[in-house]
Amino acid sequence: MPGKLKAKIVAGRHLPVMDRASDLTDAFVEVKFGNTTFKTDVFPKSLNPQWNSEWFKFEVDDEDLQDEPLQITVLDHDTYSANDAIGKVYIDIDPLLCSEAASVISGWFPIYDTIHGIRGEINVLVKVELFNDLNRFRQSSCGVKFFCTTSIPRCYRVAMVHGFVEELVVNEDPEYQWIDRIRTPRASNEARQRLISLMSGELQRKIGLKVLEMGGNTVVGYLQCFDLEGESGLVVRAIGTACTLDKLTSGSAPNTNTHVALPTSSSSPPPFSPSKPCSRQSSSSDTDLSLTPKTGKNHLALSPLSRLTELVFYQQEFPFFTLTTFPPGFLVHVGGVVSARSVKLLDRIHNPDEPETRDAWWEEIRQEIKSHAKALGCHAVLGYSESTSICEEVCILSASGTAAILNPRYMREGCLDVGNTDHRLFEDPSPPTCGFCHIPYDELNMPFPAQLTYCYHCRRQKVPDVLFTTIDMPHEAAVTGKGCLIQARLCRLKKKAQGEVNATAISNLLPFMEYELHTQLMNKLKLRSMNALFGLHIQISVGENMLLGLASATGVYLTALPAPGGIQIAGKAPSDLSNDHHILTIQKRINDTISKNKELYQINPPELVEEVVGSPIPEPRQRSRLFRSHSESSDELSELDLSHGKKDAFVLEIDDTDAVEDIHSLLTDAPPPTGFYSCNTEIMPGIYNWTSGVQMFTSVRVFRLSNANLTNQGLNKIFTDLCENLLKSFYFKLRSMIPCCLCHLNFTVAVPEDELIQVRCLRPPFPCMKTPCETEEQLQFAMELCADSSSTNILPLPEGRSRSLRSNRSFGGSSVTVVKMTPLSFLPGTRIIKYLGIINMFFIRETTSLREEGGVSGFLHSFIAEVFAMVRAHVAALGGNAVVSYSMKECMLMENPNKNQAQCLINVSGDAVICVMETDSEPMPSTTNIGQTCSGEADVAT
Repeated sequence: MPGKLKAKIVAGRHLPVMDRASDLTDAFVEVKFGNTTFKTDVFPKSLNPQWNSEWFKFEVDDEDLQDEPLQITVLDHDTYSANDAIGKVYIDIDPLLCSEAASVISGWFPIYDTIHGIRGEINVLVKVELFNDLNRFRQSSCGVKFFCTTSIPRCYRVAMVHGFVEELVVNEDPEYQWIDRIRTPRASNEARQRLISLMSGELQRKIGLKVLEMGGNTVVGYLQCFDLEGESGLVVRAIGTACTLDKLTSGSAPNTNTHVALPTSSSSPPPFSPSKPCSRQSSSSDTDLSLTPKTGKNHLALSPLSRLTELVFYQQEFPFFTLTTFPPGFLVHVGGVVSARSVKLLDRIHNPDEPETRDAWWEEIRQEIKSHAKALGCHAVLGYSESTSICEEVCILSASGTAAILNPRYMREGCLDVGNTDHRLFEDPSPPTCGFCHIPYDELNMPFPAQLTYCYHCRRQKVPDVLFTTIDMPHEAAVTGKGCLIQARLCRLKKKAQGEVNATAISNLLPFMEYELHTQLMNKLKLRSMNALFGLHIQISVGENMLLGLASATGVYLTALPAPGGIQIAGKAPSDLSNDHHILTIQKRINDTISKNKELYQINPPELVEEVVGSPIPEPRQRSRLFRSHSESSDELSELDLSHGKKDAFVLEIDDTDAVEDIHSLLTDAPPPTGFYSCNTEIMPGIYNWTSGVQMFTSVRVFRLSNANLTNQGLNKIFTDLCENLLKSFYFKLRSMIPCCLCHLNFTVAVPEDELIQVRCLRPPFPCMKTPCETEEQLQFAMELCADSSSTNILPLPEGRSRSLRSNRSFGGSSVTVVKMTPLSFLPGTRIIKYLGIINMFFIRETTSLREEGGVSGFLHSFIAEVFAMVRAHVAALGGNAVVSYSMKECMLMENPNKNQAQCLINVSGDAVICVMETDSEPMPSTTNIGQTCSGEADVAT
């Protein structure tokens, strides 16, 4: 056998009372792996049993070690009836399978039950012995490392970037497979949890196999998602960037001299092409999207640099990268955001071993993304992500990324020192502070009309007037002032329908929603006197009677781009004096807001005379918003003063009364209080003096609407107010930590049930100049219940004196290990010395006593706190003291207040690491904060 798994059950503590007569428990443990099960002896009449069992040994194949979790079940022994289940623990063995991994998993694990939550703890030891396997046809991928972080891991260097990897597995959902529809809550939930754990392990193993075939040893930017398709089935899918990483020596400074290389055309291909994205099949032809150069009048003319790099990339498939942060010199030019969406009708999964249908759907999406990127003269897509939104039998598939050109030098010379990139390789070298802003497409044959100017930094190449990207801002970028969070929110009602009628209605709405979200972003960007967006994330979710759109990004003023023009209000009825007065009032408010924002964000660009090339931004063919760029009539334009200084103004047209409300909504985004800054990227542009404190908390708010006859306008206002109030509650909770920066705000919106909306926000607050921190926040509001929203005070406690990040504190006579958690890829003021593997966990919690548990607020509060506890326990058992790149990918709440029932599904992931203080070799001190629960809102601080 190629592997041996050993497990030992040591003890338990704080078990629940299972025998009402004695108020004690007769506990024993079942240890299961695959089809083999061992049992401990029964420890009678104790809530703190001491089993000290022998080592249970499982001889298994190494692929089974990757697919299967170790399942530990704690039960109460009954002599005359069936044994009662106390709870389960699932332990992922994969972190033990790498050469650099921990040698043992040892610690106290919470015993979890899907109905009652955590019910005590159990102490377990797990070891793995692997034998050498030289079988070239093996089905395991042991040794491949996985990282959730979307940047190069801090203690590694990149020897080679191989490209995009993807995989998905499908199966029947146990929730819908019970005989005669008889459902037992605990059995159903546990079957679902176990199946998802198995599918997750299988998926990770298959991704690893593809990486090995490509010649790599690592997956960076690993993104795994679960698609709950109801009766159609269950899909687990993942994407990532295959790399070859080398461990840095202890004396090397992480990420300062990172080496990066991309696969070259001269590389000798292994059995599986090292530079070709892995896919089981493609349903659509590549004829029209081939990367082979075409000739003819419709061929897009490229700049000399674009043609140079294009010749290299023609030798390989179109590269996708899930990374959002890159070493200096990696990025040459950015073309802009490319995205694609598709509406599909779900069908039943007939054969789980042949998921061609889902593969074909995603392949079509990627082909469309490729065509968009090529139209921009780019040969790669960075910051690539995929998502779905499912309601009944309709599924919206979404994908987005940033079209870009990569440095061709990486393609030719193998492993290079990016920090010392020789820019003489280019015919017209561009400074790193502005080169990525230069357009990659030919200005004489642009894919779309746009305003171009000479770069304000180097004055040699052309740049657009505005830049949208899904990546983090390059570290070398030159900015003026500070950045800020910019959000666009949109709700659209639709008629309830089924089948193709419903899918067609959604397909017709999607283009208009994307246009309106884009218009909002443009307007709000100009209102803040900024010219670029980074970290753009647009999500559109579908429900039975509505579509929700939420776009979040970090606005910034790039000095290389031209200053944005003002915003001019135009009216359709100039003869109406009252209307003219109203327009003038709105215009004054907008002008005052622009002036205040310039002062608030310290935007004082130098005045330069610019030369405009190309045609102005045209009027869109379809107008779904009531205020927009106005360019239809030259006569009307001549009546307006369209200049703002020396810049053209952006005209917002009022052509009916509803447009006034839209313009007012533009002004409702209140700036953050003094001392607060917010963004959705890891680094706040313009702020670099952070300190080392990190805090994370999760807040859940519930709100229901009583009015069922809402219009689009009314629903938009409610949605906007709730998001704004959510941000305001953040500022209130952290008011004692100013100056504070809320980084990595990650909003997610979903419609899990009819007239039930969820908005989840994952964010870290960083007190700049004082202490950084981090937060995960979820907002939920349904259409019937009204609950008062209240805030929770989150006050940071003094830092401990201990040098250990895993501080042990007395709690009820036992030791509690504290593990830091942050959605950032780093902990400020610390250095990551070791990655222990990824944490990818899926939990289900169900209750039939919702009111008794404090309503939805109390139910979610306790569940999320339990999830945190289980994540921390697994990290501590691996020897780690922190979780970085933490993400709550799913948090789906389904409730039935009339039946006093609720169910919630949560999926979390992150990288388990060991951190030390930047100036020390010992772990950093830790701080913890605990939030309180109030009516209508639940908070969990960590």
